[in-house]
Amino acid sequence: MNEARIELENKLKLLVQSLPSSPGVYQYYNEDGVIIYIGKAKDLKKRVSSYFSKKHEDGKTRILVKKIADIKHIVVDSEEDALLLENNLIKKYQPRYNILLKDDKSYPYIVIKNEPYPRVFQTRNFIRDGSSYFGPYTSIGMVRTLIDLFRQIYPLRTCKLNLSDENIKDGKFRECLEYHIGKCKAPCIGQFDKDIYQGNIQSIKEILHGNITSVLKYMHGIMLNYADELEFEKAEEVKRKIELLKGHQSKSTVVNPKITNVDVFSITDDDKAAYVNFIRVVNGAIIQSHTMEYRKKLSEEKSEILPLAIFEMRSRIKLLAREILVPFKLNIELDNAKFIVPKIGDKKKLMDLSERNVKYFRLDKLKQQSLHKKEPREERILKVMQSDLRLKVLPRHIECFDNSNIQGTNPVAACVVFRNGKPYKKDYRHFNIKTVEGPNDFASMEEVVYRRYKRLKEEGQGLPQLVVIDGGKGQLGAAVKILRDLDLTDKISVIGIAKRLEEIFYPGDPVPLYLDKNSESLKIIQYLRNEAHRFGITFHRQKRSINFIQSELNNISGIGDKTIELLFKNFKSFNKIKEATIENLEAVVAKDKAAKVYSYFNPDKTI
Repeated sequence: MNEARIELENKLKLLVQSLPSSPGVYQYYNEDGVIIYIGKAKDLKKRVSSYFSKKHEDGKTRILVKKIADIKHIVVDSEEDALLLENNLIKKYQPRYNILLKDDKSYPYIVIKNEPYPRVFQTRNFIRDGSSYFGPYTSIGMVRTLIDLFRQIYPLRTCKLNLSDENIKDGKFRECLEYHIGKCKAPCIGQFDKDIYQGNIQSIKEILHGNITSVLKYMHGIMLNYADELEFEKAEEVKRKIELLKGHQSKSTVVNPKITNVDVFSITDDDKAAYVNFIRVVNGAIIQSHTMEYRKKLSEEKSEILPLAIFEMRSRIKLLAREILVPFKLNIELDNAKFIVPKIGDKKKLMDLSERNVKYFRLDKLKQQSLHKKEPREERILKVMQSDLRLKVLPRHIECFDNSNIQGTNPVAACVVFRNGKPYKKDYRHFNIKTVEGPNDFASMEEVVYRRYKRLKEEGQGLPQLVVIDGGKGQLGAAVKILRDLDLTDKISVIGIAKRLEEIFYPGDPVPLYLDKNSESLKIIQYLRNEAHRFGITFHRQKRSINFIQSELNNISGIGDKTIELLFKNFKSFNKIKEATIENLEAVVAKDKAAKVYSYFNPDKTI
């Protein structure tokens, strides 16, 4: 060992001996004066000395110790302060041997502007202008879903006009397209009462605070008042809004609503990274959820990483929960919150939910890494669909059914076929409904599904891996009944899609699946549904047109179906029959029948 190394080791020993036994942050520098590692400790002297007093099994830690040329420290009042300072310094200097947080973006808020008629929108900029900010949210999808929900329930303005009382009174504005399509009540021209608008804003704030039950109770009272005053259309509109809110509540409520304000953290790891899931619960509703990834540098333990993640999340989104659920006991304390390791009950269910989320996140990451090699886009989309829809096999062959009837006339159905995620039009099929009288969608669905798959089964043709039914639980149940009768339920997966909220229904499951509106799986299903609707409507119109033409010719006294068939066979279209000369008609049908047809369409002409 050379003299320089001996001198360095003596220097480091003196530095370690001079460290206080207090909470703080230590920084290791290399010989070039660059910070290579930052750590926090409840006892600085004890923690730092451990690096030099024992043999490390981890090779990376041994290399780190060899590269330490200087040690500096910062003393703080508590371990909580040390965690926050450590986190900030790591983000600032990004030392080579520290774990790296792989997600350092700004988070979105929902802002309710401080205006006479407040706007509600998403933003990533927190401006102290008296406006109300909710969040930040860790999922932009959640933000967009909430704002879409608010705009469906309440007629909120989206313009940036200065809607002061003076400007409105002076008539400076005119109503816009949003008013004409029913999405805004035009407060800009004094059409909407300010107190009612502010009441809507207050309800939105309650929803964002997680107090959906109180808003539902309030809206239910309004609905009953309208009904008592015989204003049934207004009562029906409020009922629709209540159903939307209940749908949002049912998707978010997972535990007892008496669990008012709880944060949940769970962690899983492997040799290279750790993953921490965070869930925020208010009144039994999950209002925020996010998973963070940390890249390991020194084989850090979960007990080291989890506190760092907790302080990171709490500092980022200013959490105020008094209870923090964690999977194991932590040797840290917080002044304004307590850690709980749940064993039973609803809080344990929350912890289980968080652990499932973090495990799925890790598995998805591993899948993405294994699938990182380039593969055909169609194959990738099919794999996404298989995962999203929980299918046993890739849905290479998908069929979608839609019934079409207008005012109960000319009932028809359509079946469209997708192969490898794309329309396969040569296999599209139309169906005339033969056994059902009147507009009965359920019975019609039973008939066409039976005819389609009975034939495929008898002819030994390939069956689809997935069948999509355009409709809710009723149409889906009708299709499932037939597939069961044909003994095909184990060979064909079937789902239903409801139009209004794009809900995905599964047989026997009362709770629908809601896919992200931007997901490729939902886009394929919507494409299938829209294509089936288009194909069915086109056939329905053609059939109605032919029926109309036939009924027009049947109005001619003495002209029967055989004559009509001859006319169409030769003239090909209704207009050509109508425009035909008497000579042309006589060349096809008998003279007396030709005369009757000609006279019907040419009453002012003599033969």
